[in-house]
Amino acid sequence: MPRPPAPDERVIARRRQVGEQIRRVREHLNLTQPDVCGRSGIDIATYSRIEQGHSSPLLDTLIRIANAMDVPLTELVR
Repeated sequence: MPRPPAPDERVIARRRQVGEQIRRVREHLNLTQPDVCGRSGIDIATYSRIEQGHSSPLLDTLIRIANAMDVPLTELVR
């Protein structure tokens, strides 16, 4: 089976921006990564990769993060 094409630089940059926004919101709320993970049920390694922009979260995962932070989803993907 052939490999899927690598994401272009714009996709990678946007993924990093989303991760940075998630981190900013979390820090603004004085939450730790373990706080968010405990509330959302997301593995801390996975969550860390999302904040670092190394992972593309599913929409369901973004919703779980937003719910854990008690913020609208749009707050995380500005």
